Amino acid sequence: MTAAQQQDQQLQRRLQQDSIQLAGKTIYINPFLYWRRFDSNTDRWLREPGQLGEEQIRSNRGRFYPELAWDLLDEDAVRIKDGAVEMFLKSLELISTFHPELTSGQLLEVERKMAVTKKRSFERWVEKSYRRRFKQEVRERRRFARDRFLRGWREWLALDTTHQAIAPLLALIVLAAVGGWTLGASQSSCPTLMLPAEQTGER
Repeated sequence: MTAAQQQDQQLQRRLQQDSIQLAGKTIYINPFLYWRRFDSNTDRWLREPGQLGEEQIRSNRGRFYPELAWDLLDEDAVRIKDGAVEMFLKSLELISTFHPELTSGQLLEVERKMAVTKKRSFERWVEKSYRRRFKQEVRERRRFARDRFLRGWREWLALDTTHQAIAPLLALIVLAAVGGWTLGASQSSCPTLMLPAEQTGER
């Protein structure tokens, strides 16, 4: 089997996982396969977790994760799985928008296949999104701290009391520098002590 045939088979398998055949039509259950039909607001709405209300997500937990005991999960696992529930709800809303002809029974088939095939990929997507958001927040906090530090220094330097305190300090530094230079220059101009020939051993 050639490399092109292997790639084609992998693509077919992926498309089978990302789609479902209903009434002779191929319905994509991967929401990102609709991206060419998105506007920028829809794209942002889909990609950023936290766009749906907590109550809506909480009430749909059992719909997509009936096997989970949510009380036993740690905080990070709950957050990721809640994000995946949000992705399920958003995906179903997109599919019903792009395929208004689907009946409630067909949408239920879409939901079942999605719950089986997309669970792990949605969780990975949410995890990456939270990591990106955390890194961005860290960068923002560092930039804010740096700006605040520089602004504090600029404001301090602009104060009249700072000018009054710095002026004598600068004068003292200049005097110390001039005094040090003068002392160094006077030492270098002194003649060196020449020892008599008897003491050096030279004849």
